Amino acid sequence: MCGMASAESTQASVHEREPVRPTTEDEVAAAGSELIGGPLGRRALLGSSWWSPVRVIALVAIGMFALGLVQKAPCYDGAWFFGASSQYTHACYSDIPHLYQGRGFADGLVPYFDRLPGDMQYLEYPVLTGVFMEVASWLTPGSGTIQYQEQWYWMVNAGMLMVCAAVIVVCVTRTHARRPWDGLLVALAPAAALTATINWDLLAVALTAAAMLMWSRGRSLAFGVLLGLATAAKLYPFLLLGPLMVLCWRAGRWREFGKALGGAIVAWVVVNGPVMLFAFEGWSKFYTFSQERGVDFGSFWLIMAQNSDDPLSTDTVNTLATLLMLVCCAAVAALALIAPRRPRFAQLAFLIVAAFILTNKVYSPQYVLWLVPLAALARPKWRDFLIWQACEVAYFLGIWLYLAYTTSGDAHKGLPTDGYHWAIALHLLGTLYLCVMVVRDIFMPDRDPVRRSGDDDPSGGVLDGAEDVFVLGPAARPKRHMADARFDGPPVEWGRPGPTGGSL
Repeated sequence: MCGMASAESTQASVHEREPVRPTTEDEVAAAGSELIGGPLGRRALLGSSWWSPVRVIALVAIGMFALGLVQKAPCYDGAWFFGASSQYTHACYSDIPHLYQGRGFADGLVPYFDRLPGDMQYLEYPVLTGVFMEVASWLTPGSGTIQYQEQWYWMVNAGMLMVCAAVIVVCVTRTHARRPWDGLLVALAPAAALTATINWDLLAVALTAAAMLMWSRGRSLAFGVLLGLATAAKLYPFLLLGPLMVLCWRAGRWREFGKALGGAIVAWVVVNGPVMLFAFEGWSKFYTFSQERGVDFGSFWLIMAQNSDDPLSTDTVNTLATLLMLVCCAAVAALALIAPRRPRFAQLAFLIVAAFILTNKVYSPQYVLWLVPLAALARPKWRDFLIWQACEVAYFLGIWLYLAYTTSGDAHKGLPTDGYHWAIALHLLGTLYLCVMVVRDIFMPDRDPVRRSGDDDPSGGVLDGAEDVFVLGPAARPKRHMADARFDGPPVEWGRPGPTGGSL
C-alpha cells in the first residue's frame, strides 16, 4: 500500500537535493550513532546496497516489536490466567486474550449481531476493528483448553499487528522523502513497543500512516479512502480532516479537500453501512459506550474526581470535555490562519490528536500509538521525542503499578493513588511539552528541523510550496510574511493574494 505512489507524483525538487542525514543536524542522533560506528560519512555510497533506509528501519521496528512480545512473556506463561494482580506487577497486561472469551469469539458469536452474556451486550469496538478481531479468531485453534486458545489468539493478533507496525514505519519513512531516517523515531519508540499488543490500535494507526503517505504524494482520494477506513477502525483519525480543511482553505485547495472528504465518507459508509442496517443496536454500542463511560484512567478528569468530595457527573464531564476540545480545535484553526508561514500538515495533525488525548476523559496506555508517527513527522528531533517517550514509559509503568495496588488487597503492592496522579501528570506534561515545541516551530520556522533542511511541507502534498490565498492577522501583511530570512531553502512567498482571492 505504501509503494503505490509513483515517482511522478513527488516534486522534482525533492529528488534534486540530497537526503538529510540526521547525524549532521541532530546532536542526539550523532551521539547515538556512535553505537553503530559513528555518523554517516560525506562520501558514503547511499543507495548502493540492499540495506536501504526503509529496509533497515522496517527490520528495526520488527525487532523492537519482538522485544515488546518478550516483555509480555510473564503474562503469556500464566499471569493472564492466574492471580489477580500478577499481570499488573509484571506490567504485561493485554486486553486481547481476555476478550477472546469475554466478547464471544471463543463461542463463535458474530460481533454486533449476536448478543453477549454479561454486562457488555455487544462488542464495543468500531466495525473494522471488530472484523480484525473476528479474522484473528478464525485463525485461532478451536480445540484445547481455553487458556491454550487465548494464548493462540494473542499470538495470532500479535502477528497481524506486527504487519501493521511494519506498514507504519514504512509509510512514515517514505512520507518525508528527503528525511527517511526520521522513521527510526517510530521504530525505536519504547512506549510503542511496550503498548503495541495491549489492544488493536495499531490497525487504525497503520491506515492513518498510509493515508498521510498518500496525501504527501498528492493522491487526495486515496488519502480520503484510507482515512475513512482508519476511522472505521478507531474514532480519532477523522480529526485530521479539520486541520486539513483549514490548510486547504488557506491555500485555496478546496477541490483536493473535497476529494479527500468524499473518499473518507464513502469508505466509512461502505464498512459501517451493512452493520448499521442489519445490526444497528450492536453497531451503535461503541458510540453509546463511549458516551456512557465514566471518567477513567489517565485523564486529568480522574485526578479531579479522586480529589473531590462531589465529583462531576458523566454527562457534565462529557459536555465540558467536548467544549474544551472545541476550544482546542478553534485554537488550531486560528494557528493555521495566522502563522507567519502556513503550518505543515503533520504539525497540525499532531496538535489536534494531542488535544483530543489531553482533553478526553480516558487515556489508555496504548493511545500513545496514535501520536508516535505524527510526532516523528511533526517534530523530528531526537531530544524532544525521547523526553516525551520517557514520560509515556513512566505512565505505562505507573498505571500497572496502580492497578497492582488496587487489586492486591491488604498487601497494597504497587503505586498508591497519589503516586498514580503524578504518573498522569507526567504523561500530560510530556505531551504538552511536545505540543509547545511544535507550536514554537510554527511561529519560528527557522527552528523547524524539516524547514531548516530546505523543505516546505513534504507531507503536505498539494500544499507543499503552494501560494496562500487566505490568511488572517499579521500574516496577511506581505512584507512580514515572506519566507523567513534565516530559512535556508527555496524562496517561497507566503500571505500575498493568490489568483482566487485575497488576504484579510
